[in-house]
Amino acid sequence: MAKAIVFDIGGVLIGLDIGRCIRAFQEDLGFMRITELLDPCHQKGIYGDLEAGILHPDHFRDLILAESKPGAKREDVDRAMGQLLTGMAPETVATVKSLRERYPLYLLSNNNPIAMPLCLKAMRDAGLDPDITFKGQFISCELKLLKPSPAFYREVVRRIGLPAGDILFIDDNAANVEGARAVGMEARLYLPGSSMGTLLADC
Repeated sequence: MAKAIVFDIGGVLIGLDIGRCIRAFQEDLGFMRITELLDPCHQKGIYGDLEAGILHPDHFRDLILAESKPGAKREDVDRAMGQLLTGMAPETVATVKSLRERYPLYLLSNNNPIAMPLCLKAMRDAGLDPDITFKGQFISCELKLLKPSPAFYREVVRRIGLPAGDILFIDDNAANVEGARAVGMEARLYLPGSSMGTLLADC
């Protein structure tokens, strides 16, 4: 039985709307190449470099603005990125609050310095305080590691300090789930829009 639970963020705890995000970049900013960069699980190009922690967020913003409408600003890039997030479902909030009474909870996400504060705000807006809910956060841009790299999962296991088999990981991407299993973690695939409570009913 699991002794700690680790959650992915986008597509698991927080809903995603890729279409809305694409429209914001293309219609509001005039940045048409966003479809080459944006992916539900593994971002590409400069977006991927941002999440890998090898591209500074201001440099990322400036590269986007170089191909955007005249007059567009850095904050417009942040606003467009924020359109990817649709918030937390009340049932997910309730499930996580229940689990935090019985397990140490953690976050593990391919994420970036622009989107991560927006994710934490979305949690707070939904009534979930990340500071008291999660014992730790493992974010790709900070650790300079990306899922499904085995090195990322091994580092998470090392920092949590439990045997890999005692850690349950929840992700919405099959490759990420298999990556966690490959290092000995228990992992379950979450289908976006499904019931988090049902997936974790035995916890």
